[in-house]
Amino acid sequence: MKMAELMDIDFKLLTILTRMGIPFGFGDKTVEEVCLDNGVNPETFLLIAAVYVYTDYKPTREVLENADLPGIVAYLRCSHTYYMDVILPAMSVSLERMVKPGDTRNLQIIKQFFNHYRDGLQQHFDYEEKQVFPFVKAALDHRKADTPASGSGDEDGHLDVKEKLQDLKSLVMKYIPAQCDQQEAYRVLSYIYSLEEDFAKHTFIEEEILLPGAGLEGDNLSAREKEILVCVAKGMLNKEIADLYNISIYTVITHRKNITRKTGIKSVAGLTVYAILNNLIDMNTIE
Repeated sequence: MKMAELMDIDFKLLTILTRMGIPFGFGDKTVEEVCLDNGVNPETFLLIAAVYVYTDYKPTREVLENADLPGIVAYLRCSHTYYMDVILPAMSVSLERMVKPGDTRNLQIIKQFFNHYRDGLQQHFDYEEKQVFPFVKAALDHRKADTPASGSGDEDGHLDVKEKLQDLKSLVMKYIPAQCDQQEAYRVLSYIYSLEEDFAKHTFIEEEILLPGAGLEGDNLSAREKEILVCVAKGMLNKEIADLYNISIYTVITHRKNITRKTGIKSVAGLTVYAILNNLIDMNTIE
């Protein structure tokens, strides 16, 4: 397939070109030719493209075993740079222009929330740099490596970042004063929707391709998911679980969906049996 034909399938694929350092002007060359001309692994390029194009894409074990993990790490790092150096600065400028000139109070409130989101995103990327990527490198070097550990709430990092972005979207769409610049509000929301969708792809690439490819199987429950599972087996409600771990109900629901996806078990009774069989809970503690 020609590279130009692939780009026509979904315009969002254009961002993959820029992050992989592939310039435009490739004429009628094939995807493989363009990738090789620019030092990019064609299989890695097509793998990431598949994530963007197919909503329900699920990589096979063969794909994971043959994945170019250093290339995927490089792509994720380029994504970090794109978010922090391109999208967020542009969003920040539009937020300032959106607020009515002279309305320092509303501007201060919105900017404070935005800065909190930006700092949380940077914290999560720092976690990936210090925990996730070294784990992958150690696995590639055939060294013994510890599984990426959570720190400062980073086990829920992806969820926390996603929630804050959704909150910012709601604040702009539902609660800004009517006198705010509506065109700038539209730009801000466009940035948010674009970042929201792209970050979901970023998360998928890390959790469903990078880590499983490095030997951290995708069907293993995380430490937090095991904690949530135990609570579910004990009959706790979502709100009770959220209050116990100081997280939102949305985060609890997302964890429960992930538990069901990874285990293939949907009912509370079935999850309770799973927890008992895997020594996560003592059968005698179940009422």
